[in-house]
Amino acid sequence: MVPLLLVLLLMLLLFGAGFAVKILWWIAIIVLVLWLIGFVARPKGGSGRWYRW
Repeated sequence: MVPLLLVLLLMLLLFGAGFAVKILWWIAIIVLVLWLIGFVARPKGGSGRWYRW
């Protein structure tokens, strides 16, 4: 009974970690797309930087 519970707990942890990593990949892709859009659509005049830092 205990090994079965350990295996189920391990599967739950791995599924949770995999889901979190997948969400982080989607967030990273969205941020990259937004950065590229901002880089392409930056103003022509001034310093040429579209960000504030």
